[in-house]
Amino acid sequence: MTSSTQISDVAAREGVALVPIGATEQHGPHLPVTTDTTIAAAFATAAAARAAKEVATWVLPPLPFGFSPEHAGRPGTIALSPQTLLAIADDIGRGVAASGIRRLLFVNGHGGNPELLHVACRQLRERRGLAAFAVHVPGLALPPELAEGVTTGDLDAHAGHYETSVLLALDPAAVEMDAARADGLEEVRAAADSLTRPFGAVSVPWHVDDLSRSGVIGDPTTADARWGERAFAAQAGALADIVRAVAAHPLPPEWVHSRRGDAE
Repeated sequence: MTSSTQISDVAAREGVALVPIGATEQHGPHLPVTTDTTIAAAFATAAAARAAKEVATWVLPPLPFGFSPEHAGRPGTIALSPQTLLAIADDIGRGVAASGIRRLLFVNGHGGNPELLHVACRQLRERRGLAAFAVHVPGLALPPELAEGVTTGDLDAHAGHYETSVLLALDPAAVEMDAARADGLEEVRAAADSLTRPFGAVSVPWHVDDLSRSGVIGDPTTADARWGERAFAAQAGALADIVRAVAAHPLPPEWVHSRRGDAE
């Protein structure tokens, strides 16, 4: 638990507020709808602990909903509109700033959120005087020996090897491996030669119904808890480095000038 006194200490030490954000959406028949949120929260907590000697942090409660139109209509999917997500991010930033903390990092676990979070960060600078950042942790680079273990490569898009392995490491009781099946791979490969293919260089408004019957895009049958542990450790270490960088990042000049004016 974090008390208001502890949060005031984070502000006094010019620390960082970490906001885990995920989604509530279908993850095939073998993973819970809370998968992205569980992963984001675990990464934020682990990175804060790793950076604790250098950086004071406040890890906020995770935001369990995100922007998930690509899974709309599937049981268990509860998505926020872009307007709602941006408004929530602004409200969170307003509260963080009112607590005296001027650096904020969204720790994201859902692939549908990054574009909106980047907009939110720009708005938080302008509206709240915050140095705000967002990082999609599953997208952080893995060591070559781990990346090579994902046999489906870039096609491991949703509820596949990566997410299943990491959740096996974090919460094995939540994974129903007997129900895991590969899906969506042939559909994605069939579009590989198109410039407007899913997961290509051109942004495509794909829906999971276009690609998968089960909701999986990838191969979760290859998932392994030990692989998940190693991947989580590598990316948590990278995230800790990002937390340190955010803590060292200069504050927005307009806020620094305002603070100097208040002091005078």
